[in-house]
Amino acid sequence: MEHFDVLIVGAGLSGVGAAYRLQTQSPDRSYAILESRDAIGGTWDLFRYPGIRSDSDMFTLGFPFHSWDGKAIADGHDIRKYVNETASAYGIDKHIRFGQRVLRASWSSETAQWTVETDDSSYTCSFLYSCTGYYDYEEGYVVDFPGQAEFQGDVVHPQHWPADLDYAGKRVVIIGSGATAVTLVPAMADTAAHVTMLQRTPSYVASRPASDAFANRVRGLLPDKLAHRVVRTKNIAMSTLTYNALRKFPAHAAWLLNSMAAKQLPESIPVDPHFTPRYKPWDQRLCLVPDSDLFRALRKGTASVVTDEIERFTPTGLLLKSGAELEADVVVTATGLKMVALGKIELTVDGRPVPVSETFVYKGLMLSGVPNLAWCVGYTNNSWTLRSDLSSQFVARLLNHLRETGTDICLPEIDPTEYDAPRRPVVDLSSGYIQRAAGILPRQGPNGPWRLRQNYPRDLLMFRFGSIEDGVLKFTRREQAAAGRRTAHSGG
Repeated sequence: MEHFDVLIVGAGLSGVGAAYRLQTQSPDRSYAILESRDAIGGTWDLFRYPGIRSDSDMFTLGFPFHSWDGKAIADGHDIRKYVNETASAYGIDKHIRFGQRVLRASWSSETAQWTVETDDSSYTCSFLYSCTGYYDYEEGYVVDFPGQAEFQGDVVHPQHWPADLDYAGKRVVIIGSGATAVTLVPAMADTAAHVTMLQRTPSYVASRPASDAFANRVRGLLPDKLAHRVVRTKNIAMSTLTYNALRKFPAHAAWLLNSMAAKQLPESIPVDPHFTPRYKPWDQRLCLVPDSDLFRALRKGTASVVTDEIERFTPTGLLLKSGAELEADVVVTATGLKMVALGKIELTVDGRPVPVSETFVYKGLMLSGVPNLAWCVGYTNNSWTLRSDLSSQFVARLLNHLRETGTDICLPEIDPTEYDAPRRPVVDLSSGYIQRAAGILPRQGPNGPWRLRQNYPRDLLMFRFGSIEDGVLKFTRREQAAAGRRTAHSGG
């Protein structure tokens, strides 16, 4: 059974970034990356639907240590290529074990090790770092619509897009109003006969340039690495300020977003009800579209929006609750994603199963009562990589602290009184896919290190410069933990 100091689960953006931080900030630690699929890239390799792209700028979604030289809003192919290039440039690809889906991980205090089981192998490690994100890669969220079996056309889910799907000259209905739907509509509209976005409730949609004019100017003046750092810093500051302003003044923010959408819509599509949500900005994630591509398709007439609910499928399309009918040859169910915790890995600690939904997240990355384990989670209000990179830097600091203090085990322990706090999932948005997973995800606590805040400057200080020894994270030697376990078993 192979042993590594650290096992990283997942070879996407988070996993590749974690490997780089281990190599550079804790270089004496051996590591391997276990990847369930046969390719690097994670989400960006899995999703292949038309038009897939980032909705965060690549200067912040990309790695701070590897310059991005493309446009700010990039398509999936370029992001996948970038992640692969990064892994190759730093020798990270040599540490990846493909086709290794982690099923179970069992912690032993006697050995201060995890035993990690995959489909066909077993490993041991001293520290387990899950960089699997929180989406279910096996299936998306599927709604069982009445009458769907009667439909004579094609029904596809974006997460498993058929490579041979031919929608040229066909009538397409896309069910949904989130980031996937607003990406698919303009991408399919030029080829299909017509594309209709059918939404039960609208989302806030804002346009931004696909290219960053400031970045283009800076890159013409400064060396690549310095230019990347300058643009990244500017974009972090702007996105943080914008988010805080929208949250502080929600009524003004809603008016501004609605007004911006109204100016770009044709007269046949009123902003209310089609682009006027009933929630506050950033109660759900804001949908960003590059160069107004969604609005251009609507103005061109190759796409339209219908706000209604589905009564049932018919052989030729959809019957809506208003009584209207939508004819369709292809229906795309962009109805959302399924969320999971730690890639659905079954955890046990000293033979005791760990119900992950009953744990609390420490600093947004460790679980109460679970030793030597971290879970990489990014931001919802900003680029994922901003937080995932800070998490990986903290893990490297933590590993160095264990070595410096001669300890083997780090364990976040929560005050039992915190368990009475109202349940709040680790991802605190009102989006349907998050609310459906409320009983699956770990919890946030009411304050302190048990509260996950969407605040990059604050996290930057905490993860890079905050004290490791904070009184909440407990450090012990293996011998102490083993002796304590034996005493507990003997009833002493």
